[in-house]
Amino acid sequence: MTTWILAGVIVVLAIVIITAGVKVVPQSETRVIERLGRFHSVLPPGINFIIPFIDRPKMIYQRTVERSINGRPIARMQSTYKIDLREQVYDFPSQQVITRDNVTTEINALLYFQIVDPKKAVYEIDNLPNAIEKLTQTSLRNVIGELELDETLTSRDTINSKLQVILDEASNKWGVKVNRVELQDITPPESVRVAMEKQMQAERNRRAEILNAEGEKQSLILRSEGEKASRINAAEAIKQSEILRAEGEAQAIILNAQAEADAILKVAKAVDATKTDPATYMLAMKYIETLKEMTSGKDNKTVYMPYEASSLLSSIGSIKSLFPGK
Repeated sequence: MTTWILAGVIVVLAIVIITAGVKVVPQSETRVIERLGRFHSVLPPGINFIIPFIDRPKMIYQRTVERSINGRPIARMQSTYKIDLREQVYDFPSQQVITRDNVTTEINALLYFQIVDPKKAVYEIDNLPNAIEKLTQTSLRNVIGELELDETLTSRDTINSKLQVILDEASNKWGVKVNRVELQDITPPESVRVAMEKQMQAERNRRAEILNAEGEKQSLILRSEGEKASRINAAEAIKQSEILRAEGEAQAIILNAQAEADAILKVAKAVDATKTDPATYMLAMKYIETLKEMTSGKDNKTVYMPYEASSLLSSIGSIKSLFPGK
């Protein structure tokens, strides 16, 4: 009976020792193993064997975040043996920072980092999550303190880049790689927000007035250009009309001249057949036409006698000689 009890105890002890000596590490995690209080190794993912009661994992701090009733993050520290090698994100609570123009502003940030050297993360710093949080807060105060409020609100990318470089350089000795930093909310005081809203409203009104003025200016320009074009078109139409009328008058004068020339030629031929001077005949016809116009008025009581009556009578005589039977 005693032998069976002893055998059972030995089996149980063997199972306990084997269980304590076998460590299964999940993917993307690791363990730092100390042997008799000194660093021994870093366990890779998978099955690993250690010496029970001589080798033991190093305990580290892990940061966990809980949400309060108002939605703000509450960070808590707990001890653990596992070291997560994946990229982690820390959501820091809002903190008050002072800008260069002495405006107190609340800012909360997100930090994305990854442990690349587990040995340094365990032995180079006592409490890695707390150190990263305090380093982020102090670096954020320093960066924001160099900027004015307007620059802080409009230069998030610049602030993120500066913080990422500062934190990465400072945490390099801890075996941590800071990938990026993101500012979530920048909340200035209520009085500043009211003043900013008034300023933005005034700026919007100014832009609206500028746009209205630009629209009126463009409208006046277009209207004046339209009137200018209308006047040019009207002047061009008058010009074309005058040109056409002048061309018509010139054509009429030419036609009249051609008709008179043809008539003169015909008269000259007819007069030449009667041996009479054509010039005398034409002059006599002009005298008769002139007398007709002079006596065509309403007041026909006035009698006009040409100054050279003898010339007129001789001209009439020459016309009579052309028509002997008249």
